[in-house]
Amino acid sequence: MNVVTPAANAQAEAAALAAVDAIIDNFSRHQTRAYFDGFATDATFLFHSTPHRLESRADYEDLWTEWEQTAGFRVHGCTSTNRRLQVFGRVAIFSHDVETTLELQGTTQTLDERESIVLEYRHGTWLCVHEHLSVLDTSAAEK
Repeated sequence: MNVVTPAANAQAEAAALAAVDAIIDNFSRHQTRAYFDGFATDATFLFHSTPHRLESRADYEDLWTEWEQTAGFRVHGCTSTNRRLQVFGRVAIFSHDVETTLELQGTTQTLDERESIVLEYRHGTWLCVHEHLSVLDTSAAEK
């Protein structure tokens, strides 16, 4: 029976959070290669802006390239708030609200979204294996 000590759990939490923070930081600076290095090759993605699930990191990389080439897509920054990390052995779930400033078709816009990132500890590192992004409906909080 494997017993996870509080110190080991704290180390896992710190490492998983560092992995998530690297993904967010690389995204916010439009550091494409470093950003995608935070994802497993078999990661899946559910985005409110796409009509279907992306079945792999390669699918997302292709879509990202298409956005850049056809829409002038460029991330100018993002801010992560309302953060929560839960670690369950070799799996971690990170959820947060994210405000992203990006450029499309020459127009800068800010998006308010909610995101969940599921990580798995593989080969000595935490990698994102699933990302789900949805619109943050601030009007629901007002009710």
